[in-house]
Amino acid sequence: MRAKRARGDLAYFGGTPGFAEDIRVGTPNVPAKDRYLELVSEAIDRRWLSNLGPLVRRFEALSAPRTLRAHNTATNNATTALQIAVRACGITGEVIMPSFTFVASAHAMNWIGLTPVFADVDPETGTLDPRSVAKAVSPRTGGILGVHIWGNLCDTAGLDDVARAAGVPLVFDSAQAFGCRPLLPGPSAGAGMAEVFSFHATKILNCFEGGLVATDSAEVHSRVRSMHNFGFDEAMDVVGPGTNAKMNESSAAMGIASIEHLDDMLKVYRALYLRYRQGLAQVPGITLMAAPRGQSHNHQYVVVRVDPEVAGLGRDRLSDILGAENIRTKKYFSPGCHRMRPYRQDAGHTPVGLPVTEMLTERVLALPTGLSVTPGDVDRICDVLAAAVRYG
Repeated sequence: MRAKRARGDLAYFGGTPGFAEDIRVGTPNVPAKDRYLELVSEAIDRRWLSNLGPLVRRFEALSAPRTLRAHNTATNNATTALQIAVRACGITGEVIMPSFTFVASAHAMNWIGLTPVFADVDPETGTLDPRSVAKAVSPRTGGILGVHIWGNLCDTAGLDDVARAAGVPLVFDSAQAFGCRPLLPGPSAGAGMAEVFSFHATKILNCFEGGLVATDSAEVHSRVRSMHNFGFDEAMDVVGPGTNAKMNESSAAMGIASIEHLDDMLKVYRALYLRYRQGLAQVPGITLMAAPRGQSHNHQYVVVRVDPEVAGLGRDRLSDILGAENIRTKKYFSPGCHRMRPYRQDAGHTPVGLPVTEMLTERVLALPTGLSVTPGDVDRICDVLAAAVRYG
């Protein structure tokens, strides 16, 4: 249940009143409740609720045109998917990755005995900078993990060049990039031996909780299929170590019901993004992080960068004002992983400078969007932002 509105800062500014109930980042999309219930009912009737059931297989097949990969394996969540993908690609030792990402990316590597090594990101896209990665390569480097942030695709060609030069595998964390693709023919979120998508409840397409490993390599796919099912192969012989990372039928049902409506949801997200772009165009110091050229975009996140010298207030103050108006934002991603306790105590995690990461962690803010947000909501949020800058 949404919380009732408390008196907000803008009451003192003479600005726009806040929302009567919370409006927040990451409210789950449920585009087809009846369809989900229909599919779950089928699963219950057939008494096949897990263990690679027909709904999981159907969801994998429906995902293939979106990933543009030859092989797709659904999992119980994206964290286990990422761990399995990295293991299946043979990565050992140190993994170069961005600090500017959700900490799950770093934890997933650490949890399976790999060492995250952080490189800097591009100031326009927030994605891993190949030039910084090249500087971080050492004899201990075992792989590179690119992360597509907010639906912005990495410089996949640049990272591929660095990976080839270093002789190490390249994998992509595409958790926030389902439905994104280069405009030229190619994989949806680009290159690499494998990539991983997330279907967590907060993502544009959700399975309540779920993930997907996508690859064009039959060899990697075979290892992924085995690893995500206790190490069994298709003949049910144990061929290596594995875990239980299988998606269940209820999660697959939610995924099927959602993916059948994905194009309609993408239209809603794009319309809201354009509404924000129009509403914030004249607000000084508040810059909407634009989608990169050369790719389609899911607009799953609406992210602004706050320039305190121009706006007259910092990101944190702006977030507090919005919160007082029951507009719940997210500081994606603050602090950077290299500032978090598991990694900040060892300088080995940060062999190169991270000035862009430091800047973005202090300035970016994600605003509410999705099926629970209306165009009128966006207009009011933009009004609050404008009033905060005007009076802030």
